[in-house]
Amino acid sequence: MGTTTPPRTLAEALRARGDESLAGLLRARPDLLNPVPNDITQLATRASTRASVVRAVEHLDRFALQTAEALAVAPDPAPYDTLLSLLTGDGLDDGAQCDDVGAAVTAALPGALATLREQALVWGEDERLRLVRTARELLAPSPQHPSPTGLGPTVAEATAGMSPGRLQEILVASGLPATHDPVSAVAALSALFTDRTRMAQLLDTAPVEALSVLDRLVWGPPYGEVTPNPTPPVKWLRDRGLLLPVSTRTVVLPREAALHLRAGRAHRVPEPVPPVVAAAAERDPQAVDRAAAGQAFTALSTVEELLKLWNGGGPAILRAGGLSVRELKRAAAALEVAEPIAAFWVELAYAAGLLATDGESDERYAPTPAYDEWLDLSAQDRWTHLATAWLPATRVPGLVGGQDAKGRALSALGPELDRSAAPEVRRRVLALFAEPPPGTAPDPETLLRRLRWERPLRGSSPSGESTDLRSRLALWTLNEAELLGITGRGALSSQARALLDEGEDAAAALLAPLLPEPLDHVLLQADLTAVAPGPLERPLAEALSVLADVESKGGATVYRFTPGSVRRALDAGQAAADLHAFLAAHSRTPVPQPLSYLIDDVARRHGHLRIGAASAYVRCDDEAVLNEILADRRSTGLRLRRLAPTVLASQADPGYLLEALREMGYAPAAESAEGDVLITRAGARRTPPRTPPTPVPEGPPVPDTTLLGAAVRAIRAGDTAATVVRKESPEGAAGARTSDALPRTTSAETLATVQAAAMTGSAVWIGYVNAEGAASQRVIAPVRVEGGFVTAYDHTADEVRTFALHRITGVAELAEDEQG
Repeated sequence: MGTTTPPRTLAEALRARGDESLAGLLRARPDLLNPVPNDITQLATRASTRASVVRAVEHLDRFALQTAEALAVAPDPAPYDTLLSLLTGDGLDDGAQCDDVGAAVTAALPGALATLREQALVWGEDERLRLVRTARELLAPSPQHPSPTGLGPTVAEATAGMSPGRLQEILVASGLPATHDPVSAVAALSALFTDRTRMAQLLDTAPVEALSVLDRLVWGPPYGEVTPNPTPPVKWLRDRGLLLPVSTRTVVLPREAALHLRAGRAHRVPEPVPPVVAAAAERDPQAVDRAAAGQAFTALSTVEELLKLWNGGGPAILRAGGLSVRELKRAAAALEVAEPIAAFWVELAYAAGLLATDGESDERYAPTPAYDEWLDLSAQDRWTHLATAWLPATRVPGLVGGQDAKGRALSALGPELDRSAAPEVRRRVLALFAEPPPGTAPDPETLLRRLRWERPLRGSSPSGESTDLRSRLALWTLNEAELLGITGRGALSSQARALLDEGEDAAAALLAPLLPEPLDHVLLQADLTAVAPGPLERPLAEALSVLADVESKGGATVYRFTPGSVRRALDAGQAAADLHAFLAAHSRTPVPQPLSYLIDDVARRHGHLRIGAASAYVRCDDEAVLNEILADRRSTGLRLRRLAPTVLASQADPGYLLEALREMGYAPAAESAEGDVLITRAGARRTPPRTPPTPVPEGPPVPDTTLLGAAVRAIRAGDTAATVVRKESPEGAAGARTSDALPRTTSAETLATVQAAAMTGSAVWIGYVNAEGAASQRVIAPVRVEGGFVTAYDHTADEVRTFALHRITGVAELAEDEQG
């Protein structure tokens, strides 16, 4: 084995990697796969583009980012020891705490460098570490974009364009001998600032006020404004080059001087170790599971109640899209929750595909056909459906009520609520919840610190929101997880752990025993109420919701019977005898006499009056009742007149007339054109089949193992085609040997060469132009040549292909050491 030549470019460094390492790069940066690079050189070029580098840097944790920032202010290339010194300091500051941080940095730096190397942000051997040029431009300090380290430009950068005479004046003021040219002057000044002993001696002569100025600039920003006649301390610093001019009114502390004042550290506080997520409380795991199951059942009831509220057609859609503030308030009042929580339930139903727009001209929200299918599922399966819809959703209900970049209000179900980072934050928060033992409730503040360490640059959004969006997403996740029953009493439930690790079936199996069994009975009270001591079976709950009004909800639901609710049941086609039988069958207590009297009294008067279309008419066999209506002053606005002893006509709408007479204390029933009583059973309005909203991806999906393997093989094969050594053509044509040009041979030479390769089983290099006119280089092993086509194994594509002879621009044999 010979000695390995150090890579001179990023492409050479990538070419030296193994297949597993290349697959790791493509897995960490999936944007490099779209489309698959032709070869290693193209992969390196794509990995150095600004957009790709920005995306990769945004995914670094805080210490890996600090390592990259330190490399950005280090010499290029930088030895490993120089990088370590920038992160730990030069060891001249005292204190056990500094020693502990230095030991932690020393232990963590190899891992951070490995991460940067894996993502192709750093390349080169330890003695010549290089940060990718685009990353250096991104992280290095400049007047327009100060470095996160707070360091300024080097002496050489800050003095570029300074007059030679001024440089010599600075050298003399600093106690240095004059030089003959600006280059040596800059070198001498840089050497002074990097010499700890001489620099300390220089600063010992500085006025105290000058040292105070340096203290304000040392940790950044390193720029300051000066007047045309600066104060003596500032003048002292400027004369000695400790403050160098950037413009007529701005000076900067050069990097070398700042590093001396910082004891060699690029960062004030290196953070090599992720913050520990502390425990806020220790709960009984069974109590956590029971609390989460109870909240899960509440979530199911709330979503069902919301969609039942909009069962006959929900609110209209705003012109700009979404739900109006007034409709959100109505939903919140009906659900007895705050408006932000109501927005969460609305968005959850939408994400789960249970709610959508109906697509009519007067477009409204309504339940989808999937809602009916969801209702038929068991309670535990309904919950897993909601939970699995919540996890990948990119719509963020917490933004409702805020404003977009143009100052427009963000509404529930409206546009501009997608945040592509939400699913990753949601899953990471739950993963941190799952790390401690069951029953442990993590401290939210330490959890947020951990998230900020893991993604310090993440969180900004196109709408111009705060860069701390990631923390806001985490806080919303904590609240939503508790509402949905993912967590209970601040700790992750067992069923949620199963959902994350094993899937829906395992979660449903754990949740099922914890959910209350539906009851088939209620307890009727003498005060015209019924108490449901738990959740009711669906047919009983639906029938009771028609016959009575919900008075209070909670562990037990209280229903109240009123004349209006009984009339609603009669309007739905029930007879008094049906209602008596229903109550007797489902009550564990005797039917109270007042309730029986109420049903009989309303039923006796129900339908006694008949309403039809005249515009409207009132029909009654009892003339005295019609006389009473005509004599009632409240009926004046109905413009009633008698058509017959038992019939009154009105110009009012039948529906309005029906409600008006009910408000007057009567119990009329609507009548059809055939004279039959109309049954006004509540109809269910459904949208056409709708698919749930598709989450907005944050970037290209992470490729699976199969795709990664195929991509690596294709890149390797393309690299072989691009870098393979070719034999010189018989004429010595340069085109046959140039790696970046297609070979050129005559048709006869091309045919003869591929025929010979087919007979000997050897590989050749060809240039090929496909039907779309795209040119490429390929290494092929011809198998058969006939009918104007070459059938060959294409090493570039790793498969057998057929090539048209007339599209081959030229062919060249491979060098002997490249065969096989």
